[in-house]
Amino acid sequence: MNFANLYRTFAIKERRLFTGAAITLIAAASLWGISVFYSTTVAEPVEGGSYVEAIIGQPATINPLILSDNDADRDLVELLFADLSELTETHKTNADQTIWNFVLRKNLLWSDGEPLTSDDVIFTIQAIQNSAVRSSLYSSWQGVIAERLGELEVRFTIRNPYVFFFDNTRRLKIVPKHIFGAIPFENLRLSDYNLEPIGSGPYMFQGFKKRKDGFIEEYRLVANPRSVLATPLIKNITLRFFEKKTDALTALATREVQGLGGLTIADLEKIQVSHQIFTLKIPQYYALFFNQTISSTLKEKPVREALAYATDKKKLVETIFADQAAVADGPLPGLMADYISATPEKDFNLETAKDILETAGWKIPDDSSDGIRAKIVNKNPLRLAFEMVVPRVPFLVQTANAVKEDWKKIGIETNLIILDPTEVVRTALKTRNYQILLFGNILNDNPDIFSFWHSSQRFYPGLNLALYENREVDDLLETIRQNPDPIERNRGLVQLQEQIRADQPALFLYTPFYLYAGPKNFGGMTTETIVTPAERFRNAEKWYLKTARIFK
Repeated sequence: MNFANLYRTFAIKERRLFTGAAITLIAAASLWGISVFYSTTVAEPVEGGSYVEAIIGQPATINPLILSDNDADRDLVELLFADLSELTETHKTNADQTIWNFVLRKNLLWSDGEPLTSDDVIFTIQAIQNSAVRSSLYSSWQGVIAERLGELEVRFTIRNPYVFFFDNTRRLKIVPKHIFGAIPFENLRLSDYNLEPIGSGPYMFQGFKKRKDGFIEEYRLVANPRSVLATPLIKNITLRFFEKKTDALTALATREVQGLGGLTIADLEKIQVSHQIFTLKIPQYYALFFNQTISSTLKEKPVREALAYATDKKKLVETIFADQAAVADGPLPGLMADYISATPEKDFNLETAKDILETAGWKIPDDSSDGIRAKIVNKNPLRLAFEMVVPRVPFLVQTANAVKEDWKKIGIETNLIILDPTEVVRTALKTRNYQILLFGNILNDNPDIFSFWHSSQRFYPGLNLALYENREVDDLLETIRQNPDPIERNRGLVQLQEQIRADQPALFLYTPFYLYAGPKNFGGMTTETIVTPAERFRNAEKWYLKTARIFK
């Protein structure tokens, strides 16, 4: 008797019981099979898919030689060009670290198929060092002698030992001599290759779309088969450009684009589509820089101490960034420095701030109508009031208003001068014409902060925004960048950190995180610290949209 005939002999109740048992058995077997499959396999990224990211702004010169602060250009350069460290097979230095030899990988090619050799490296250095090019890297490579030792070998000679020299090569994007070598340096900005670049990065230029009014709407990139890096898993990346962030957010909401970076907490609340957020850390900080050469009041250390006690940095991080930032307590962001500082941080305490000011002679006059402190200086009453220059950036304006409100509670008047960022550079940074400046510093991924705190960098284009002078700090800064012993160097960093914090030339506030929204199936983005937003693309060849399960 076969199974069908046997099943017909069952009573209705028996059939129901049998069917239920069979379904249960099949379901259990299926679940067991799925469980075994997932326990014996892992999801691995695989090739496939296209990715579209929104960018606010416009590309202008996609050329590492003449790269500006334009984020759109920087993003494309990161995707299209490899740096010297990525092109290098081996490197070595002499005992005092004044001579560095780099040997390139074999069979390197540009995206147009031409060979990439030491000649390209030498040309890149020479172009950067030529003042006619007006390269942003000009100061970093002055005094460096570049010599060709062979088709694949280059020697750099520097005047003074510099232990962080190799880090500079990670910022040095090499350009093709066969493209730019015949162009006078004065005319580099006129070349069509600034918008149709030939590079050596993970992706290569395919084309762009431009409106009749000249606005570039998108750049289309394809995987570069000649790249020194791994073959990208995502074969096509398109960068779409928007004039306003609101337009980019709309495109994300309507799924016209898949990714968008540089988001704020307020932006995240507007995203309605399913997404995931990547939090990347940048070695930067925002601070209030005190210009003691302009304000005699700021020369008084008790005043600077009171300002520190009266600034609620934790509240700033909580209310403005929803904890997507870290409190900054010194010139080296804690997320990138390998040091321990014993100097205690000044906790927010309005009463302590008031006591310090009272002891220093700053009192609220009996006839005061606004509660602002004053004291007699040269027989004249001097009000405790400051002007603070603030770039017109939403979170910085929020910060300035919160600080102003706290300082008012201890009897300090603050007049905010809110300017467009370009105006801040023109009227404040270049002239150092400010009492207090709310501004940010972005460091490299090493603890060399010479340009920010050495006395030689007090005036533009130096970055010593507090016009800080301390001979001991100068010596430490010079020694740290020359000392090859990491233990001794770390001791110097601790001492440096503590000395600057003790002098209080600035009030360090916070380190915001870089927030990036991507689709749920997106993966491979770096979780490491990035120096600039463009470096989110540093391992773009590892980005993926699809996975497949393989046996362990």
